[in-house]
Amino acid sequence: MAHQTAKNGYRKLADRLNQFPQGAPPTELLFQILRVLASEKEAHWLSQVPIRPFKAEKAAVSWRVSTSEAAKRLNELAERCLLLDMETDSGTLYMLPPPMAGFFEFSLMRLRDDIDQPLLSQLFYQYITTEEDFIRDLMLKEGTPIGRAYVNEEALDRDNQLHVLDYEKASEIMRQAKDIAVGMCYCRHKASHTTGTCQAPMDICMTFGNTADTLIRHGYARRVELSECLDLLDLAYEHHLVQFGENVQRQPSFICNCCGCCCEALIAARKFGLLNPVETTQYLPDISSHACTGCGRCVKVCPVEALGLVSANDPQKPDRKIARLDERVCLGCAVCVRACPVDQTIKLKRRPQQIVTPVTSVHRIVMMAIERGKLQNLIFDNQAHLSHRAMAAVLGAILKMPPIKQIMASSQMKSRYLGSLISRVKPGNV
Repeated sequence: MAHQTAKNGYRKLADRLNQFPQGAPPTELLFQILRVLASEKEAHWLSQVPIRPFKAEKAAVSWRVSTSEAAKRLNELAERCLLLDMETDSGTLYMLPPPMAGFFEFSLMRLRDDIDQPLLSQLFYQYITTEEDFIRDLMLKEGTPIGRAYVNEEALDRDNQLHVLDYEKASEIMRQAKDIAVGMCYCRHKASHTTGTCQAPMDICMTFGNTADTLIRHGYARRVELSECLDLLDLAYEHHLVQFGENVQRQPSFICNCCGCCCEALIAARKFGLLNPVETTQYLPDISSHACTGCGRCVKVCPVEALGLVSANDPQKPDRKIARLDERVCLGCAVCVRACPVDQTIKLKRRPQQIVTPVTSVHRIVMMAIERGKLQNLIFDNQAHLSHRAMAAVLGAILKMPPIKQIMASSQMKSRYLGSLISRVKPGNV
């Protein structure tokens, strides 16, 4: 029904978004969101651009306009962060971001009067939290999650400090970032117009690299130095916030500081915990049943309700309770370790099975495309050529054949071989 009621431009944009591994189910709520964000004409333009980075010349061919006219349109869309524009040595590259993490968040990362943010917040809440189709498609499909949790570094003991990898530490991601920007928390801003926000800091969510540079230039976030970013990380620790970022080892584009009450990812993790919508850290809390006093502070701060109080089965103290962990749900964020008032009662241990983290954003996107049967869309990403669409259809049919599907879906192929290959590719060739 939604496909029938939506105007042509919005319907085409929804179809285009769903060629990407991170799509958006085309319900009536999605079309209402798109109507707030863009005109039908703009939606039609966006539906015709490649998903991979492109120059104004390519958009000009798709739109059948001059390069100068295409650049004017692209810059207007980039000014509202419906497109990302990246300055490179060879000129400006543009990219259509996915809905999330992407232009959904950008729309609420600053106060603005050119769109109806209260209405948009209500639509986001209904589309993502109430309707559930979007969050299920984004986070609950088997395979590579879009985001992962970072461990609270202050909870790491000396032994863990020696073995923790750089990409497992939010502070190290910040130290390696070329550009750092801080903006308004999309989730808490949205909650202020819907369910009501909490007391956690609002201006604390971080973006890095090209995404940060784009948001800074267009006034959606402010540039900060490393020292301030690290101070904000300490502030997040003080408020028991979870660091949630892009699920990659190198140059993640964002790290959010999330509360369990407002964050859509953590709400999904709480609602669908056993389906693992968020990639965990390499750690698990190890609770000493002898030292635990059953105060419940760890239970209160756990953002995904992985902890609960149970009977200690102590015949001398029949009413005594202790904390118990459900390892199947736990993110390994270690917020509970910091909250525990009794020293050494909760320690971190490495998970028995190594968590595989994609090397780069390209690696993650290709892995997700393989898992979701959309690899052909990335290879033949050109709306202007009928031959490309035909080849994409052929490749898609081949990849769905049982033997090839099994090979493509194997964990070794996706993590070891593909990761090794992509790690050798220079960024300018991606």
